[in-house]
Amino acid sequence: MINRTVRLAAFALGALACAACAADPAPRQKPPRQAQTQGPTLRAFGSDAELSRYVGALAAEYRRSNDFAGVGKAGGVAQPAAESEVPAPAVVPAEMAPADRAGESITNVQHAGVDEGGIVKVHGDYLVILRRGRLFTVRIGGDELRPVSASDAFGPGIDPSGTWIDEMLVSGDRVVVIGYSYQRGGTEVGVFRLDGGGGLTWQSTYQVRSGDYYSSRNFASRLVDGKLVLYSPVPLYMGDGDGLAGFPAVRRWGAGDTTFHRTAPATRVYRPASDISAREGVMLHTVTVCSFVGDGMDCQATALIGPEGRVFYVSRTAVYVWASRERTNERGNTRPPASMLYRMPLDGSAPVALGVSGGPIDQLSFLESGDGALNVLVEDDGNGETMWRQEYGGGVLSLLRVPLSSFGDGSRAAAADAYRRLPTPGDGALQNRFVGDWLLYGRGAGWDAAVGSSRVFAVRWAGGGAVDSLALPHGVDRLEAMGSGAVVVGGDGRDLHFSGVRLDRAHATLAGRYTRPNAAQGETRTHGFFYRPDEADAGLLGLPIAEAGRPGYAQLDRGSASVLFLRNRAFDLTEAGALASRDANAPDDACRVSCVDWYGNARPIFLRGRIFALMGYELVEGRDAAGRIRELRRVSFAPGRALATRTAQ
Repeated sequence: MINRTVRLAAFALGALACAACAADPAPRQKPPRQAQTQGPTLRAFGSDAELSRYVGALAAEYRRSNDFAGVGKAGGVAQPAAESEVPAPAVVPAEMAPADRAGESITNVQHAGVDEGGIVKVHGDYLVILRRGRLFTVRIGGDELRPVSASDAFGPGIDPSGTWIDEMLVSGDRVVVIGYSYQRGGTEVGVFRLDGGGGLTWQSTYQVRSGDYYSSRNFASRLVDGKLVLYSPVPLYMGDGDGLAGFPAVRRWGAGDTTFHRTAPATRVYRPASDISAREGVMLHTVTVCSFVGDGMDCQATALIGPEGRVFYVSRTAVYVWASRERTNERGNTRPPASMLYRMPLDGSAPVALGVSGGPIDQLSFLESGDGALNVLVEDDGNGETMWRQEYGGGVLSLLRVPLSSFGDGSRAAAADAYRRLPTPGDGALQNRFVGDWLLYGRGAGWDAAVGSSRVFAVRWAGGGAVDSLALPHGVDRLEAMGSGAVVVGGDGRDLHFSGVRLDRAHATLAGRYTRPNAAQGETRTHGFFYRPDEADAGLLGLPIAEAGRPGYAQLDRGSASVLFLRNRAFDLTEAGALASRDANAPDDACRVSCVDWYGNARPIFLRGRIFALMGYELVEGRDAAGRIRELRRVSFAPGRALATRTAQ
């Protein structure tokens, strides 16, 4: 397996040579009702013996087709110790959490009520921050701004070498850290206890068998109704020996028993929805749901055998996996990918599938809408979201819209008229977002340099009507909801632009623009942006910015210059101020692990009427007075620096 660092080096060199290459880079609403799926579902295996025979036949085919010598396992998942068989888990219906039940989300999530793993979360009077392999807490209660504690983001006695500690969630008084270990081959989940004084105590660490889940846009974990939801691609073992040795399993470190325990018995492993060949690559698309019990977790998994390519999306009711493979004709040329779309309900019922064509760009290409339908923007040659594949692509775009009731055992495919052909934009990385009743999309810089002028396209997903094409003097690097409309953020190589988009019942129109001279977007991931609505079509937005012309990939090892705040008044965008970073003078943090900011390092935070800017190891608070946001105070929580609050003059 090629890890992220190798892929990053290759990507950076390619980006310098070509700002819009088409080749695959080398690396790393109201709640919808439940689907009425009374028809057939995918069929599970009846026993381990049946499953073993099936996997053995795939492995034999693979060895014959590749002159396989019987060494290693596809995907690099470590060969485990002996396993402990588990009975089929009892199905307990999951109750969906209401939107923003806590009312204090500081994460720009895709769906209210579905939290996403990130680098900063709030719990009571404390912010919890994940930074370069360490956890930090900062007290913000009682009008304070005071660093409290710091801890390694991995357990004692665990060698962090070869591990990327990526994201974090907070559930009750538990801080859950998710990473991937190339050394051990699998997803690692650390559980920490957050006490009433902001102290952190490690409790347990689990290894979950998987291949590398990394995506430059998506997040590996979700939190739904207090339960951890993980998507993991698990490569099938294609060597001699026990064909079930690499199946989904979990083990707990330091608990005395280092045995992997199966989380998906044969009765929770589902057959392919269509014929599949080992020569094309086979993956166990696995969804693991963990409940927190005592100081640890109780995890159960559902797995689907399918093609390698994938994009996954989590709604309030289900996990969707779009799995694709390339078919080769007699002359060795590839045809557009043949795909299968799986729906894995969060209530524990059996998965269903639907044959589809092409592939989505990323998780934002999906919307499970409140009318019982699934809407997906697809490219006819979509690459999936492995590593950085979604940053490149092309081909014809279509909007797929299917009722959830059309899913079944995979023997049916979406009808041709379920795809609505859409205009295809020019060069650049494709961005897309569902906002209200609209789908917006366009191309911009992505992880490369700015593309200059572009267009944003807007189409109502629930019906007909023309596609509105809006000309912009900048690229489409970010699409976000803003009140009843949206905002398009993008650069032109010199300046950074924010263009408002008004969305009415019939048309989308441009409405107001703010331009920040000599600037570029400082973060590309969705969590880098946040909008605080104050009243109808009035609010405050924040976004990290950097120097002009900086390509997106520079965010991995360079911090943002500041967090910019704009005020929205009926799409009239005006600058409210900026909170600047001084982190360039921070001392050496003696980083041991995760020393590349794959998930970014800067965030705007709006919390309980207060305004913060997180930038590297600094947390800056601003005061909104007389229409301007100015620095009130700042703290550094960097290791080795005195944890003292400084009040700005």
